[in-house]
Amino acid sequence: MALNEYTSRAVHLYDEWLKDADPRVDGWFLMSGPFPQTVILLSYIYFVKSLGPRLMENRKPFNLRPILIVYNFSSVVLSLYMSYEFVMSGWGTGYSFKCDPVDYSHSPQGMRMAQTCWLYYFSKFTELLDTIFFVLRKKNNQITFLHVYHHAIMPFTWWFGVKFAPGGIGTFHGLLNCIVHVIMYTYYGLSAFGPSFQKYLWWKKHLTSIQLIQFVIVTCHSSQYFFMKDCGYQYPVFAYIVAVYGMVFLLLFLNFWYHAYTKGKRLPKVLRGKGPDPNGNGVLHDKDE
Repeated sequence: MALNEYTSRAVHLYDEWLKDADPRVDGWFLMSGPFPQTVILLSYIYFVKSLGPRLMENRKPFNLRPILIVYNFSSVVLSLYMSYEFVMSGWGTGYSFKCDPVDYSHSPQGMRMAQTCWLYYFSKFTELLDTIFFVLRKKNNQITFLHVYHHAIMPFTWWFGVKFAPGGIGTFHGLLNCIVHVIMYTYYGLSAFGPSFQKYLWWKKHLTSIQLIQFVIVTCHSSQYFFMKDCGYQYPVFAYIVAVYGMVFLLLFLNFWYHAYTKGKRLPKVLRGKGPDPNGNGVLHDKDE
């Protein structure tokens, strides 16, 4: 079979696949297709794992304390706003927390949820700055596989969510994640002020527990779909993705919990008492270090 025939078939399959997309999001930034975000995410991975560390190798780490303070508290405000919008567009105004379908209409409520989903998706790109700040501050030991995987996979999977199912049962973990991020970025913002604020951060150890609870709730909520006989959720594959995602990270965090706490005395002294990063990054770090 000629190459152009393979190409023609691939284009045909791609066009057929996009016929199921939500027409309301056509024209929204990064929603034309998966390729623009793929370029961004591949560039991100290349920079944080290769180019960035090489550029910083013979340079002094940047002092980003003022930028980190602004960035973290801006993330708190954004997370609060998105939490409010998720509640007002469905999760606090009619959703049952069981089989909630997507509202594909142009009603104010349906459009509000779609726009909130897009904003949450876009926020995953601003969170890529977490890793870039590590590179610029030469904290390469904190750029773990789990950290990069989490930051790269979230926007990629959420593109499909916004493109095909911006609402319904598949968006609950977005609301929950926004609430957790309010707590997490508040901690990071305060820690960025320096050692004088450490006395106000006694609750650091509870961040790990909050994140584990989040994954349990997300997994249980999404797994409901598999036990419903007549659920009208229109894009069930997204429920599968969310359930698998929740289970994978729950297992990864439990594994780290076991090694960091149950077997914590075997760890190097500098790692004792540190738990998983509440953003799914593997190890809880102090951004002011």
